[in-house]
Parts: sequence; structure tokens; C-alpha cells
Amino acid sequence: MLLNIIYIVIAVLAGFAVAWLIQLNNLQKKSRELKSAQGFLESERLMKETLQKELAIVHQNKMATELDLHQKLKAREKIMLQMDSDILLMQKSYEETEALLHVTQPEVHALKLQLIEAQNNIARLKAKLAEKEK
Repeated sequence: MLLNIIYIVIAVLAGFAVAWLIQLNNLQKKSRELKSAQGFLESERLMKETLQKELAIVHQNKMATELDLHQKLKAREKIMLQMDSDILLMQKSYEETEALLHVTQPEVHALKLQLIEAQNNIARLKAKLAEKEK
């Protein structure tokens, strides 16, 4: 009977040891999985931070480009207004010169008008010829 008790105690101790080793093994697996998950989360966090920084840089570049383009557009609009004003002044000067030429030298004015008409006819004929060649 003492031998049976010893066998039972040894069996209980062996079972306890095996159970303890199984639990220890499971605990180590869980620990490794936890570390792996933490590493993955850390890498994802770093990637997110990197992407946010890159996005901020891209946004700043976009804003700077837009500002530069708006400034260029305003400068071009200002130049266009100045050019329109200059064209109007030139047209007015041309009309005044034509009127003066018509009053002072009507023959020269008539010849000039005929020359302009001839140039326009030549341009029309060249355009028609170019259309026929196509």
C-alpha cells in the first residue's frame, strides 16, 4: 500500500510537472507572439508617422506651387492689362495718323488702302490654295 501511495504521489508529481511544462511552453509561445505583434505595431506606427511627414511635405510643396502660380497668374494678368492698354493707345494713334494722312495727303491714303486690300486678297488666295493642296 505504501508503494501504491508512492506511485500515486510520483504520478501526481509527474502530471503536475508535465502540466507545468506545457503551460510554460504555451506562455513562451504567447510571449513570442506578443513581442511579434508589438514589433509589427511599432513598424506600422513608424510607417504611419513617415507617411504623415511625407504628406505634410507634399502639402507644403503643393501650397508653395499654388502660391507661385497665383503670383505668376496675377503678374501675367497685369501684363495683359498693360498690353491691352498699349494696344488701345496704338490703335488710337494709328486712327489719328490715318485721319491726318487722309486729310493732308488723300492720294497716299487711297494708295495705302489699295495696298492693304491687295495684301488681304493675296492672303485669301494663299489660304484657298493651301486648302486645295490638302
